[in-house]
Amino acid sequence: MIISFFVFIVVVVLSIPSAVIFMPLAIITGNPTPLFNVACSIVRVAFRTAGIRLQVDGRENFRAGQACIFMANHVSNLDPPALLSNLPGRSGVFLKQSLMNIPVLGYAFRLGEFIPVARSGNAASAQESVTAATRLIKKGVHIMTFVEGTRSKDGRLLPFKKGPFYLAFETGAPCIPVSIYGTENLMAKGSFAIKRGTAHLVFHAPVYPRDFATREELLRAVRESIASGLPEWMRG
Repeated sequence: MIISFFVFIVVVVLSIPSAVIFMPLAIITGNPTPLFNVACSIVRVAFRTAGIRLQVDGRENFRAGQACIFMANHVSNLDPPALLSNLPGRSGVFLKQSLMNIPVLGYAFRLGEFIPVARSGNAASAQESVTAATRLIKKGVHIMTFVEGTRSKDGRLLPFKKGPFYLAFETGAPCIPVSIYGTENLMAKGSFAIKRGTAHLVFHAPVYPRDFATREELLRAVRESIASGLPEWMRG
């Protein structure tokens, strides 16, 4: 817990002046990119403070100049900041609706055009999320999503949610499968304790919706790609 405490202090000390400067700038200019970039810089400093090394493979699979949908597995609360801070350019994120209610942070999420997702499973709210994500992709903003919809308790792949694949078919945007492992040991589900070590991000070759007849076929292809980059015990 000592490491977690120091990381918390570092994040708070860096975030307060950054918020004072960059949140008003985003409101005035309507451009959240500087706010997004400074947040990613704070994340990278926090990871170094925690003694966490990020091993990133497959950067050559990024699609320059084209908005993509990054689809990853999810095993730890460290996954979102680790992945988001290593994507090319600005990204919108699907996240729980409840996170939008956190004071200051929730407002920053809204400024950053993050996309709230209701856990109710309501079809209308799901369509709203897909519509919001579609608008971002048309603006050239990437989308980041954890396709299991929640963290895996034991690290093994869970069934995938269908929403991201509706989005992929609607927009035609390339899907970049991402395998994440190692974070399950650095910050376990249900724990705030952070451990030193190495986290792995593996970016795979793009999967194109146009190459598949159905969303189910696309889902299976993305799942196989993500699983291929994970240790065998995590493949589900």
